[in-house]
Amino acid sequence: MFESLKKKFTETVGKITEKVSGAEAPSEDEKVSPEDSRPEPVAATETEKTESETPIPESEDDKTDDRSDEEGSGFLSFFREKKISEKDVEDVLWELEMALLESDVALEVAERIVEELREELVGKKVKRSTEISDYTREALKKAVMDVLSVDGVKIRELVEKRKPLVIMFVGINGTGKTTTIAKVARYFMRMGLEPVMAAADTFRAGAIEQIHEHADKLGVKIISHRKGADPAAVAFDAVSHAKAQGKDVVLIDTAGRMQTNVNLMDEMAKIKRVVKPDLIVFVGDALTGNDAIEQATKFDEAVGIDAVILTKADADARGGAALSIGYMIRKPIIFIGTGQGYDDIMEFQPEWMVNQLFT
Repeated sequence: MFESLKKKFTETVGKITEKVSGAEAPSEDEKVSPEDSRPEPVAATETEKTESETPIPESEDDKTDDRSDEEGSGFLSFFREKKISEKDVEDVLWELEMALLESDVALEVAERIVEELREELVGKKVKRSTEISDYTREALKKAVMDVLSVDGVKIRELVEKRKPLVIMFVGINGTGKTTTIAKVARYFMRMGLEPVMAAADTFRAGAIEQIHEHADKLGVKIISHRKGADPAAVAFDAVSHAKAQGKDVVLIDTAGRMQTNVNLMDEMAKIKRVVKPDLIVFVGDALTGNDAIEQATKFDEAVGIDAVILTKADADARGGAALSIGYMIRKPIIFIGTGQGYDDIMEFQPEWMVNQLFT
């Protein structure tokens, strides 16, 4: 998972370590041995010889000062400490930005990570290559964490406050939205809660059949009407059923639609007006990279989304969508899909993704 992105970060740490370490040590030709650095002896005059024969007491403080001067001079101090300069890292940071863009990381996110890394590194004093490597890795981890940490809804807190908690799912065809709804139903069932599904995708008969199949396998109540019925009416009936029967969560499926289809987007806005969902969740395909960000932005403009679920994260080698989407639309990722089974969904935590990228 996210192998490409992980590789690029590892390479960046290695390149910066190598470049700074190489810059801190003089070349073989430039090295001067302590013996070579001593001044040539000059023949002493008779007077100087006489004076030199009389020993001068040397205090302990004088010895200490001499040692300090010797240790703090020449190439010896150069090995003790090195300040990272802009020149040391500029080429590597440029390569990192290009590599992030190749991994479908949004431009704004790539620039933010690179700039934050630059600020952390330039001017930093380091003493040895292992310290350079460790510091660079930690600085990069911090930059990634800052991008991933987006304030927003906490699903467990919401479900404790609302009954029923009404969640409306939006997204385009082919992202695995209906299957994701089934996974979320299973997630709530593991918490001891009772969900109900709403087959509000009445645009396709196949969509109604699909969600019925999932509901039957899970043993979840489903509310549906015929093909072509008013989706808002289906959603309203599901919420009414949940309130009457004491259900905990209502999961509303909606027709997968392109974000440019104005009529279908208006239909989705009507569902929102009728049932007033507590949470509108965009379901996006992690493999589509920047396309997922563009889709989420359009849905946010049309109906306002509160959170994101990314599907197919287990097959995503690049990781661009996972790294970028929350930052770009200022909405948190709450779940990611990690496989085909109903249990293959996990709550998204920024710390988890950082560990995936740096271990």
